[in-house]
Amino acid sequence: MKEDICEELPDLRADLRFIPYLQLHEYEAILFSDPAAFAAGINHPSLEGHFQRIRNEFDSPEDINNAPDTSPSKRVIAACPSYRKVIEGTRAAAAVGIPKMRQECPHFREWINLLEALV
Repeated sequence: MKEDICEELPDLRADLRFIPYLQLHEYEAILFSDPAAFAAGINHPSLEGHFQRIRNEFDSPEDINNAPDTSPSKRVIAACPSYRKVIEGTRAAAAVGIPKMRQECPHFREWINLLEALV
């Protein structure tokens, strides 16, 4: 994608300005980086064990997604039908924190490292 953009729009210097991040699966996947913080962040701390069991099934939170009906958001909604991505998802991300997401999610970590290298 970056190569195509650079080729089509060379004057924009996308080679320096465009640093894509394509998440493997849904946003909720990286929230499984810290199941306890995720559960607390959506105000359902009792879901910590459930979220931990889901997390334990995969090498990385970024890998959580077996099928459309078991995508990260579907798993969260099954456990917490009132879950709203924009509100609770934002709170959960703040509770989990970027350091924990970086630690647990190699693709996310790679992207953050690229951004930090720009400084």
